[in-house]
Amino acid sequence: MPDTDTNLPFASIQQIGKLFRKRKLSPVELTKLMLSRIDQLNPQLNAYLTVTADLALSQAKKAESELFAPRGRKAHRDRGPLHGIPISLKDNIYTKDIRTTAGSKILKDFMPQHDAAVVTQLKEAGVIILGKTNLHEFAYGVTTNNPHFGPTRNPWDLSRIPGGSSGGSAAAVAAGLCYGSIGTDTGGSIRIPAALCGIVGLKPTFGRVSVADVIPLSPGLDCVGPLARSAADAAVLLDPIFVRGTKELPLRSAAKTARKSGTTFRLGVPREFFFDVVDENVWMVFHEALRALRKLGAHLIDVSVPLLKETEDAGNQIAWAEATHYHQHAGWFPSHAADYGEDVRTRLELGAKVPATAYLHALEQRESFIGSFHASMADAKLDALVVPTTPIPAPAIGEETTPVCSTNHPTRALLLRNNRPANLAGLPAISIHCGFTPDGLPIGLQLIGSVTDEALLLRIAHAFERSGPPFSRPPIS
Repeated sequence: MPDTDTNLPFASIQQIGKLFRKRKLSPVELTKLMLSRIDQLNPQLNAYLTVTADLALSQAKKAESELFAPRGRKAHRDRGPLHGIPISLKDNIYTKDIRTTAGSKILKDFMPQHDAAVVTQLKEAGVIILGKTNLHEFAYGVTTNNPHFGPTRNPWDLSRIPGGSSGGSAAAVAAGLCYGSIGTDTGGSIRIPAALCGIVGLKPTFGRVSVADVIPLSPGLDCVGPLARSAADAAVLLDPIFVRGTKELPLRSAAKTARKSGTTFRLGVPREFFFDVVDENVWMVFHEALRALRKLGAHLIDVSVPLLKETEDAGNQIAWAEATHYHQHAGWFPSHAADYGEDVRTRLELGAKVPATAYLHALEQRESFIGSFHASMADAKLDALVVPTTPIPAPAIGEETTPVCSTNHPTRALLLRNNRPANLAGLPAISIHCGFTPDGLPIGLQLIGSVTDEALLLRIAHAFERSGPPFSRPPIS
């Protein structure tokens, strides 16, 4: 096996694939390395709730037998760039005969009898499933401070949150405990933890990845997408689960075309909303990122996007009502209200009080915002908007309010603020690492595109990554 003390746990999916195909590394060796690292580091991070060691080794042996069989023989099969790659899954995604808790007490022993559609697709692509990752209870929060399974900790500072709700996935990817993960995003739950943990998180266009047999939060807003250490890795993870029209090229080409040097992108910097409340350190790192984009040749254009402020209330009304409806329909709320953590129970109670008129008005606001967004993008001929992913770096665990601009703001609202617009409008959005605060906390840069522009966002993200330093390891790794 190659040197494992530094580089291998943080190699790219492409690099691992080359090692496999040159037979310098086997899927079994790599899986054992990942399981060893999980055993060593997960007690501190609490990123995994369930580790599927036996399944992972069985899948690794199958991948090895297929990849290493002589070419031309019936046994030889190369399923593509994910073949033999160890990944993790957020624990609200159904996995056959594997505990799927959604981070809740109510489902602490739930064992699905079949896989979610995305899991079936990933298995066909040859992935190795290392386990299920921690999350905010029922994906209904942004801290992953889980009252039933304990908090996940940020690998850059164990006293801080990784973000959420896909916090376990982000922490595992950042700490080198898998080569990517699949999470969910309803109001920023992929992008927030990606930003706070210094990795890449992509929320696809609404409906472009199946959410079948993924425990829902808000069915009108929920998306499934990848978390990875680079845009190219995110593209590879997204490819097998992506729903395409018949005239579209495979998304896998995005990972290849992303390597081209062309950076004549037109990026909009919104005048409103995203910069009304922002931490000084985030502001400084973001503007350094804008300077880097200019040096790459990107055109930065001042743009106005109407109705952004309305997205907060509209998103809340829709999520509150739909989440409570699901939990009532499942028979859990309010009959098992005592089994929920306090924060989730409070929001379910809020959802029970949303009038039908308020919900319908929120849907109307969503349609108006979608129209204004696309009109703004078309008028300025933009490829994407560029904004900070979150207005603050990772807060401390348990920090309910955060001082910004000399005023205390609710931490949850701050983390959701810049992310909710893309969910409300069903837009693709990606968070990429763009720098650190003076005390070493990661900052994320968010690109928001028009519907079905995932490949374009990946190309812009990859071009930006090429201009900066490679992924750096957090202290815990």
